[in-house]
Amino acid sequence: MANPNIAALTTINGNTQVQSVTTSATSIANNPSSSGKILKINSLIISNIHATSAADITVDLFRSATAYKLVSTISVAADTSFTAIDKTLSIYLLEGDELRLTASTNSILQAVCSFEEIS
Repeated sequence: MANPNIAALTTINGNTQVQSVTTSATSIANNPSSSGKILKINSLIISNIHATSAADITVDLFRSATAYKLVSTISVAADTSFTAIDKTLSIYLLEGDELRLTASTNSILQAVCSFEEIS
């Protein structure tokens, strides 16, 4: 796993990923091994689209086959949003890292993740 020098960067591309969150841990931002990039996660917003039911969200940084919890089973009330990551709490994904989401219930939570691909 390389860690590119961001002081010598040549490219910064903005990106936004969206997904419906399921009960299986699923990557919303993935930095493949040997990509030559670092991903700077700027924001992660989880929205509950159900009118009456709450659902729990878990967010983890998956590195070297280990899930490191950033958010663990936080309840998102019906018709509300939860900001798990914002610019004041940004994190970097090194090569081989993934930012994954897991919900307690399918089809209730949606996620929007904004990040920069730095190389």
